[in-house]
Amino acid sequence: MKIYFPQWQGSGKGKSIASGAKAILDNIDDPEFIKIPLSTIEAGENGIQKYCINNYDAIFGQLLRLKKQISDSEPKTLKIIGGDCGLEIVPVSYLNQKYPNLGVIWFDAHADINKPCDSPSCNFHGMPLRTLLGEGEEQMNDLLFSTIDASQIHYVGLRDIDNAEKDRIDQGNIYAPANINIQDLITTLKSKKISHLYLHFDFDCLEPYEYDKTYYHVDNGLKIKAAEACIEALKDNFNVVGSSVLESIATIPSELRPIHNIINLLMKN
Repeated sequence: MKIYFPQWQGSGKGKSIASGAKAILDNIDDPEFIKIPLSTIEAGENGIQKYCINNYDAIFGQLLRLKKQISDSEPKTLKIIGGDCGLEIVPVSYLNQKYPNLGVIWFDAHADINKPCDSPSCNFHGMPLRTLLGEGEEQMNDLLFSTIDASQIHYVGLRDIDNAEKDRIDQGNIYAPANINIQDLITTLKSKKISHLYLHFDFDCLEPYEYDKTYYHVDNGLKIKAAEACIEALKDNFNVVGSSVLESIATIPSELRPIHNIINLLMKN
């Protein structure tokens, strides 16, 4: 199942996130992608915060719609063009229910594992992994198909971590190397008997001087060629049952040129 879900409300003001997702959709030009309508509840500048989550009502309503679409369709695989990282709680929890001990590969400069009460921004795109662990805002649990274990999370490109997030990563002994070693990642996954993967790809995992059309810029990122090699190796060694491309803010075709291969690797068969 291929889904276009340009959720932006999880990033607060969400400047250019929705238009960035639309640019990727247009670039792929694949009619199999279905659009999940977004909420009409006011968000962003005039959004309302609940439970220490900005734009809570808008996020909850549209994620519930996404959950129903997936639940009704019961797909074997998911490919998602988004949108902010907060949307991941639905597809990851669905595939985790379908494929026990799913490995979650989190290509991201940020840990996205804050509790709402610990988040400096109160933006939900910094909370999806904590929610998936069943440790986030209790009201959001209705959006989950299942919860994951800390051992299922594997970071690639992580380098901007809040103190509370570091504590949770250390507590859970979560895979979070300073630099990617593809063979070590593969060995780690196989040692856990993981055979199915979800590849979350936030483009801010990349080095900004190679690709800077991202919602945040964090220096010392993953080189594009290294990201491509990592994705290819994971696809060669495991059954990738889900993948996403998120938080690009490129709006014209020429801006997407550096990440063209990454998009194809994650969104095409």
